[in-house]
Amino acid sequence: MNPAANHAAPPDLAAALDRLWARFLPELRERVAVLESAVHSLAAGTLTAEKQEEAHAAAHKLAGVLGTFNLERGTELARELELLFESAPHPSAATRLTELTSGLRTLLDHRK
Repeated sequence: MNPAANHAAPPDLAAALDRLWARFLPELRERVAVLESAVHSLAAGTLTAEKQEEAHAAAHKLAGVLGTFNLERGTELARELELLFESAPHPSAATRLTELTSGLRTLLDHRK
């Protein structure tokens, strides 16, 4: 039995969520791009405090909104990113940050 089937939205609600998803998807992708840019900067040793704060804010916003679209895994990934960008991450964290941002990108690209 599929546990998600028990939590399926009624058709009207599902359609409304799909419309909202289509409306907000460009903004969500932009937030992931902010995170990806910050990760690249960290790996290159050029992460500024401003870019770190932007990444932290982007991760925070993603963590808040992805659950609305029943993407709990996305919320988990974004929360981990938020915690890592809360203070200046060490360059050695770039690999993990890349995995997290890739996971978010994949979730956004494959939500149906």
